[in-house]
Amino acid sequence: MSTDVEPSGARSAEFGAEAGSGRGLESAEEPTDERDVGSATGPDNTRDPKATSGMVSVPADDSTRGEEPQAQGTEDPGTATAASGDTRPAAESTVDDAAPAPTPARGTADEPDPSHPHHHDDADGPVPTHTHTHGSTPSHTHDGHSHHHSRTAPDENPAAPALPHAPDERIAAVRRAGAASRRWRAAQLAGCAVLLAVAMTAGAIAIGAAKDSGATRVAAASSAVSPELLASGSLDASIAALQAHLRTQPKDFDGWATLGLAYVEQARTKGDPSRYPQAQAALQRSLKISPDNENALEGRAALAAARHEFKEALTYADQVLKENPYSERALCSRIDALVELGRYDDASKAADLADARKPGVPVFTRYAYVHELRGDVATARRVLEQALAAASSPGDISYVAGTLGQLAWNQGDYKTALDYYGRALAADENYLPALEGRARAQAALGDRADAIKGMELVVSRYPLPQPLVELGELYESRGAAGDKAKAEDQYALVDAWIALARANGVNADLDTALAAADHGDVKSALKAARAEWARRHTVHTADALAWALHVNGLDKEALPYTRQATATGYHNASFLYHRGTIELATGHTAEGRAHLTAALKLNPGFSPLGASKARKALEATK
Repeated sequence: MSTDVEPSGARSAEFGAEAGSGRGLESAEEPTDERDVGSATGPDNTRDPKATSGMVSVPADDSTRGEEPQAQGTEDPGTATAASGDTRPAAESTVDDAAPAPTPARGTADEPDPSHPHHHDDADGPVPTHTHTHGSTPSHTHDGHSHHHSRTAPDENPAAPALPHAPDERIAAVRRAGAASRRWRAAQLAGCAVLLAVAMTAGAIAIGAAKDSGATRVAAASSAVSPELLASGSLDASIAALQAHLRTQPKDFDGWATLGLAYVEQARTKGDPSRYPQAQAALQRSLKISPDNENALEGRAALAAARHEFKEALTYADQVLKENPYSERALCSRIDALVELGRYDDASKAADLADARKPGVPVFTRYAYVHELRGDVATARRVLEQALAAASSPGDISYVAGTLGQLAWNQGDYKTALDYYGRALAADENYLPALEGRARAQAALGDRADAIKGMELVVSRYPLPQPLVELGELYESRGAAGDKAKAEDQYALVDAWIALARANGVNADLDTALAAADHGDVKSALKAARAEWARRHTVHTADALAWALHVNGLDKEALPYTRQATATGYHNASFLYHRGTIELATGHTAEGRAHLTAALKLNPGFSPLGASKARKALEATK
């Protein structure tokens, strides 16, 4: 894909959120019983005026970045909800009250009833970086591998009927979605969403990582979940334990808040937006029992960020910090929200404050991203290396090493990137962002066969926008018999994921703009990009709007936006490629050639298709 998908979360909340969250890093923390565990430092985390300062003194450079590690696939969400608002039953939850059926509604999910399952239909599907994230993009987020497991998902009724044969169903889903896209890509996205829901629910329950024992590993540290949950190695198992606890203690508001946070984390790590309505219902239950309790408000901030509602996320984070200035979750959510709103100066100040109050891996990684966004790669690298040295859990090691790999890849240092991705996979061999990054680096080094094999591994489990587009472009660049149809299948599933995300309350405009501009309906891309720009002014949204304007032939209007996208000094070859292309189209030949040259010098393999187009444009303007 010639544009970076901001996981939002872009690397932020996006899938986040993927955001991915702010950047999707969020150090997972959440109470496991009736007491609020709080930050990663333990139960005594609140209001600690003697908190030690974290980072060594850093020069006051301008630099920031926000991308969201991508989400990673899906487990059984109870029911899968299509864009049309219809629900398709899946395996029943073992705790009906703790796991209400997903609903497309945003902000008004009914309180789950301890006595029986609730199926909500109040659908209103709005339209997602870091992130990412990171900048998701899931801003967000990108992962996968097919492997049979005869196991029961943690929130699946052991007595439920056997699931359909997942691999066959998934292959059929991809084929049907691809065919559907070629016939009516714009007209019937709801149908595609149903197909993707089949792949995400029926498939993901039975398909796990290679050598996985059956539990889903937590892919990256997140401020949504407690150290205890991370240490357990299985977020799903922890959710099952919470559900069992809440069956017997339905008035435990901390337990409900913890469950809500865990669902947000599960949605982020698995790329399953149908978890967000469940998270919303659990958090509402907590607030109904104990209005304004800190844990639930932190959860609301995390959920808002994951849905790319960054203004709301900032409001909730500020509300928590008024009562507890040392809340790590709220400090991190505040940084994420400011980054995703394009308020980079404020985000830098927020990162400094968080470092002084609650130093640790979650804060360090956000601190680094803020600096990277503003072109200060040296500081970003140094801080991430400190974070890696301080990391002890497999989740933290794999996340930070993977982030260092992405930073190296952005600078065109592919061998170093592969080293860091290897370290991430040594900590967790199923860490999907590292698998995706490794495939991307292999492609940049010319190892297309291994790159395609690796990216197929990623999307076979979790069909998320960025890896789907990347795999499609790898097929297109290879150009073998049948590759064009294979690429179209990937792009069709991007549309399907977007429809499913919207149905579950995720703002997917950025994903729509980025994917559709190069591989879909360009008018839809422009509409989505304008809508996202109206909500927030980040470098990622400026770049997406500029490129959407360009593909619609509106280059003069695109020029100021592409210049704004590169104004912070963020080292992003795709941004430079877009700017150079738009400048050539507007008659700024010297500037255009300079920026295309800079893109290829910075990261010559930034995109399977974009890099080739950049070289051809330079040849044509000699």
